[in-house]
Amino acid sequence: MDQQLDISTRDKILQLLKTKGDLSAKEITEFIGITSMAVRRHINTLEKDGLIESKTIRQPMGRPTAIYHLTEQAETFFPNKYHALTLDLLGELELDAGSDMVDRLFDRRGESLRKNHAEKMHGKSFAEKVEVLAEIQNENGYMVELEKNSENEYTLMEFNCPISQIAKKYNHACTCEMKMFESLLGAEVGRTECLAKGDKKCVYTIKNKMELSH
Repeated sequence: MDQQLDISTRDKILQLLKTKGDLSAKEITEFIGITSMAVRRHINTLEKDGLIESKTIRQPMGRPTAIYHLTEQAETFFPNKYHALTLDLLGELELDAGSDMVDRLFDRRGESLRKNHAEKMHGKSFAEKVEVLAEIQNENGYMVELEKNSENEYTLMEFNCPISQIAKKYNHACTCEMKMFESLLGAEVGRTECLAKGDKKCVYTIKNKMELSH
């Protein structure tokens, strides 16, 4: 029950900052109607989670006051229909120009991503490249776990897919992701599980091509 109350209060604070704008801890306390100590505990947690930030405002009288606002990361907690809009646009493109054109669009996106990340791989060992790839995917919301099977083989698991709604309809998006991995790592990449196909996670096996050629 306490845990449910914590989640509810946390959500209320996020919603308040979304609808009212920047607020002080005192103002948040007045809106929600719980103790200031409880509000500060939630504020500390939200700051640690990277969902809110504070700035100090100097007052004409008295001590400076901390004012809280949402971070960009917090926006993921609010409903959006971006995937629905994207699916609508891709559907229109498919009707107008055919499925091959949609596939080419995903190919171009994959190539752009590869170019954006290629410099990060320059001069790095196989193991370092895999670590960098995991960091890139984590930064993009894929919730990655990496397992080292041997010096030349890794398993990369993604527990979230920010484009899962799109990938369910257009599986070529998943193919492009795997090609990007292969190109960035110079590795042989296989996929054994896929979120877009109903699995609980995406699982990639990554093998060093240099070792395979020996």
